[in-house]
Order: sequence, then C-alpha cells, then structure tokens
Amino acid sequence: MIWKYILMKRYCNLLFITVAMASLTACGKKDQAQAANASARPAAPVVVAVAEQRDVPVQLSAIGNVESYQTVQIRSQVNGQIQSIFFKEGQDVHKGQLLFQLDKKPFQADLEKAQGMLQHDEAQAANSRLQAERYNVLEMQGVASKEQADQVRAQAKADASAVYADKAAVDAAKVQLQYTDIKAPIDARTGALLMNVGNLVKANDTPFLVQLNQVTPIYATFSIPENQLDAVRKFAAGNLKVLAFPKGQNTNPAEGKLTFIDNGVDMQTGTVKLKATFANKDRRLWPGQYVDVVLNLSTRKQAVLVPTKAIQTGQQGQYVYVVKSDKSVEQRKVQIARTLGQDAIVSAGLQPGETVVTDGQLRLTPNSKVDIKRSPGQPAPAQSTTEAANQGSRS
Repeated sequence: MIWKYILMKRYCNLLFITVAMASLTACGKKDQAQAANASARPAAPVVVAVAEQRDVPVQLSAIGNVESYQTVQIRSQVNGQIQSIFFKEGQDVHKGQLLFQLDKKPFQADLEKAQGMLQHDEAQAANSRLQAERYNVLEMQGVASKEQADQVRAQAKADASAVYADKAAVDAAKVQLQYTDIKAPIDARTGALLMNVGNLVKANDTPFLVQLNQVTPIYATFSIPENQLDAVRKFAAGNLKVLAFPKGQNTNPAEGKLTFIDNGVDMQTGTVKLKATFANKDRRLWPGQYVDVVLNLSTRKQAVLVPTKAIQTGQQGQYVYVVKSDKSVEQRKVQIARTLGQDAIVSAGLQPGETVVTDGQLRLTPNSKVDIKRSPGQPAPAQSTTEAANQGSRS
C-alpha cells in the first residue's frame, strides 16, 4: 500500500510540473504574439513633448477679495446746511482738501457773541483787579476792614474766572466754525455723493455725505486651509510674494507682499485669513473685486516637468507613454507632486530629456510604434540622450 501511495504522489507532482511548463510556454507565446502584433500594426500618429528640468516656485492658490487700504465715511460734525461742494463723484482727493462747506453765518454769529462776552468780562475783571489793589492799600492803612478787602479780592478772582470761561467759549465757537469746512482726512478716491447743496445735515447723521476709499496701496484678503498654515508661517519671515490675477486674466499679475496672518482659525470653515498689500500704482485692483491669488512659498530646485496632457490614469495609478529610441512606446508609472499651470511636476518615474506622448494615447499599447507629429507652432522635439547616443554609434 505504501508503494502505491508513493507512486501516486510522484505522478501528481509530475502532472503539476507539466501543466506549469505548458502555462509558461503559453504566456511567453502570448507576450511574443502581442509584441508581434504591436510591431505589425502601423505607427500611430502622436504629439510628443520633452520632459524639462528647471526651478519652479512652490505656491498656494486661493480666491481673494480686494479691499481698500483705508475707508472713511465723511459725516458732518455740526448741524447746518450744505452751501458748497468742491469735488466730483469718483475724483481723487488729497489729505486736507476741502470737500464740503456748510453755511457759516450761524457759527460766525455764535463766535462774535462769545467774543463780545469775553471783552465785557475782561473789562469787568480789569476793574475788579484795580478795586482789589485799592482795598489792599486801604486795609494796610486801617481805613478798610479786612472783611471788605476780602470781598473785593474774591470778586476780582470771580471776574478773572469768568474771563477764562469766556476764552474757552470763544475757542469752542471757533472749532464749531472750522467744522463747517469738511476736509478729506486721507488721500483717497471719492464714491457716490449722497447729499447735495441745500440739504440740511446733522452731526454724525446717517446717511453719510460721501465715502472715501484709499486704493493706493490696496489690500487683497484670502483664506487658506489650516493644514497649510505651518508652511506659510515657516516662510513668512522672508517677505512672501503674492500674485493677484483679476478675473479673466492669466498673465501680467499684480505683485504684492504678504502682510497679515490672522491670529486664529475660523472654526466653521477650518481656514485662516491672510492679507497681502499691493502698491497698485496702475489701479488694476479695485475695492470689492474678486481675484485669483497665488502665494509663493519657496522654490523647488531642478524639478522635472511635463505637460499635464501627458499624464494618464489607469488601474495601477498615473502613467505616461515614453517614446524610446526605436520609435516604440513604453508605459511608465509616474508620481505627480502637483500641477503648475499647464504642466505637471513629476517626482518619480521620469528623467529630464525623455520624450512623452501628449496626444494620441488612445491608439497606443506597450511597444506600439509611433509616428511623431507636430502640432501647429510646436518646435521639433529634442532627441533624448539615449536616442542621440544610438544615432552617434550608428554613424
């Protein structure tokens, strides 16, 4: 019985080895058939690009909102009637420039009244002072009693205090008169005029007369996710550059500096508010405008870039088709760090100078032959290092 069991076991092992060898032979023939079919098919027309290597900025992108550097709502500090307006809506004004003038007559009358009271009390105070000096002499001579002298001296002091109060009233009347001239507190641009000549205004009333917005310089506020806060704080000491692209524009951005990081994270959104300051001398940015903001954190040295059109996604992840020296393609798995405009930064799987397919991938399989076409305006692709070496050896 034992020898039958041994023979049966040897037979099973032999059968398993035979089946395995047959499978390997079939797979090899299948691969050879696929390669033969790929080489037998006509070359597929494709567009290619060469992987570049250069320094690229490490950036954060967000949507921002432009805010004026300073905003002032002009209101009257006294009650009165608008007599004159010295600017036009939308005009640039300078600090100290006269904007509105109220009717001065009531305030001029109050000032003259206060000045008249001051002069009256000054005359009375002078007379009281002389009386006090006389009673001092009479008291020393024994003609006037000490009680009479004290009363005269007290009256002199009271009259002097009245003069002091009158001077304060004159100063207050002058201030009220000055408030009839409403001037710009900052260099700014005027908005819509909400009150016209002839309107009566009250002190600190609503609506305000006009709003001033300072647009040079100007702010752009934006938010970033809280998980990126550490990276921003790490590089914030280096005066980080911020680019602002007005909506619909992809070139020639406004350049500014990061000037503010909020002191807390918004618990509802999980974001942190940042603010950048722009000189805005060309007035490209305007309060209330939405902009695409790009924050430059640092520079990635010697990064490998390919057009994003070259990146394909399959079951095994992202890959590209690399054109080899014999004009066949190789499917190469790659790792993408991030995108930069129309390019993708490849962190692994590709070397600078290698040629990748950017259009026509649907016609390709591994080892397919390709016919390289050029899109309009595209220069001829540079030879890869391997291809150049092979051509040099053949010559």
